[in-house]
Amino acid sequence: MGFQNTTMNDIAQASQKGRRTLYTYFKSKDDVFDAVVEAELDKLVDSLLEVAARRLPADRKLITYIYMRLHAVKAIVFRNGTLRAAFFRDIWRVEKARKKFDLRETEILRDILNDGVNEGLFSITDIDMTAYIIHHALKGLEVPYIRGHINGWGKSKGIERQNVLNIIFNGIKVKHNVY
Repeated sequence: MGFQNTTMNDIAQASQKGRRTLYTYFKSKDDVFDAVVEAELDKLVDSLLEVAARRLPADRKLITYIYMRLHAVKAIVFRNGTLRAAFFRDIWRVEKARKKFDLRETEILRDILNDGVNEGLFSITDIDMTAYIIHHALKGLEVPYIRGHINGWGKSKGIERQNVLNIIFNGIKVKHNVY
């Protein structure tokens, strides 16, 4: 059916609520969609905060955070059929709905990175910019991860995880050529 063809009557029927009840809380199906996205993102933030609060070294916490986040976003998209369709067809709509989440996630990443610097695990000159870059790198991985394009490339999960660890913590540059 798809989001475009869905009516408020369809939403009322699926939610087992009256159409008038829906209109009491929402002006349109767009408002319903935004409320669903916001509710899902609030749950995701709670999960991310839970990871950030764990008593782990910052490097392990960051990797746990990255994998949990990718799995959670994939689960959200697959759990909500309409959201899944919109996620792939109308990314601007999803982007608009997740602005608040993006800011909150950058804050959480900043806290993890700051902990890593304080623990002597990370050497970061600009924590804010690094958090911003990691946040956008994760957003860039969402669609390929959800579609299954990044699930191992035929390799074992241990090799894939080690490659991710290497890229994040060691980069791609040979260390003797530091500028």
